[in-house]
Amino acid sequence: MFIRVHSWFDFLHMNKGILLVNLGSPDSTAVGDVRRYLNEFLMDGRVIDTPWLLRRFVVGMILINRPKESAHAYEKIWLPEGSPLVVTSRRVQKKLQGRLTVPVELAMRYQNPSIESAVRKLQDARVDDLLVIPLFPHYAMSSYESAVERVKVIVAKMAPSIKTTIQPPYYDAADYIAALVASAKDSLAGGYDHLLFSFHGIPERHLRKSDTTGSHCLMKENCCEVASPAHATCYRAHCFKTVAAFVQLAGIPREKYSVSFQSRLGKDPWLKPYTDFELAEFPQRGIKKLLVICPAFVSDCLETIEEINLRGRETFLAAGGKEFAQIPCLNEEPKWIEVLEKMAGKFCGSGGL
Repeated sequence: MFIRVHSWFDFLHMNKGILLVNLGSPDSTAVGDVRRYLNEFLMDGRVIDTPWLLRRFVVGMILINRPKESAHAYEKIWLPEGSPLVVTSRRVQKKLQGRLTVPVELAMRYQNPSIESAVRKLQDARVDDLLVIPLFPHYAMSSYESAVERVKVIVAKMAPSIKTTIQPPYYDAADYIAALVASAKDSLAGGYDHLLFSFHGIPERHLRKSDTTGSHCLMKENCCEVASPAHATCYRAHCFKTVAAFVQLAGIPREKYSVSFQSRLGKDPWLKPYTDFELAEFPQRGIKKLLVICPAFVSDCLETIEEINLRGRETFLAAGGKEFAQIPCLNEEPKWIEVLEKMAGKFCGSGGL
C-alpha cells in the first residue's frame, strides 16, 4: 500500500526511514526459548488459521514434544553469534545502512529484535515516513501478510503519526531475479543432473483464502497459468513466476528443473509435490547429481540449512543419489544489497541516499 504525500513541501521535510522485516528465530537453542518462539509463531491466526480455542489446543499439543526436537535441530546450525537467520539479517541491515543516509532498522515478526524495538528506534530518529520491506519475495498470508499487518498494528499503536509505505512482493522483479541467478552462478557452473526449486509450503486452504476472486486458485485447470486478479496474492503463482524468470535468465532447459514445496505441518493437504518425497524419488529417475535452491528464503535458516542441506541431503544420498548441493540463499550477495538499496532509493528519492 503506497501512501500519497500531500505536497512537495511535506515531501521535502519528511524524515524517512527503512524497516526490514524477517520471520524470526528463537533467542537461543534452549528448549524454553524455542517453546516461546514456537508458541508465538503457531498462535498467529495467519499461520494456523483456526478459531482461537481450537488453535490454542492444537498448539498446546504441538508444544509437548516439538520444542525439544526443534531445539536439537537449531543446535546443529547455531552460529557463535546466534541464529543464522538473525545474524545474516543484521549483516544485511548493516550493509544497507552503509549505503543510505536514512535510518535502517531490522525487526522479526516473532521474537527478537522485535517490531516494537525497531519502531521505538525509528521514533528516536524522528522518522515520520517509513518504508517497510518484508524480506519475503512472495505473498503468503502466513509470512508476508502476517508481517505487514503486524507492523501496521504496532505502528498505529506506538507511532500513529508515522506514514507507512509497504514494499510490494518482488518475486519476479528483474533485479531480484538477477541477484538470485548471481547467487547461484558458481553452483550452476559446477554441473548438475537436475535443479530443484524448493519453496516453503503452505496449506492449500491458505491459497484459497488468499484468492480475491473466490473461484480461481486450485479450482481452475492450470490456474497459475491462466491470467486472473487472484494472482496478486497467490503464493503458488508467485513461486512459479520466480522459477520462470530464473530459468530464462540462467538459460536452464525445461527438462533439467522442477518445483516442490517443503516444511509442511499437520495432516491437511499442503502444496505439492512435497520436497522430501521428491528427494527420495529422484535417484530412481536417474538423477544422481542434484542442486537445490530455496528462493522463498532470502537468508539461510533452519529450513534451508537443517531441513534441506542436512536432512534433505541424507534422504537423497540414502535413496541412491551421488552428489547433493544446496545453493545458498541470497544472504549478503552484493546484488541483493543493491536490490534493497534500489527499493530504498525509489522511496527516498535522490536526496535520501
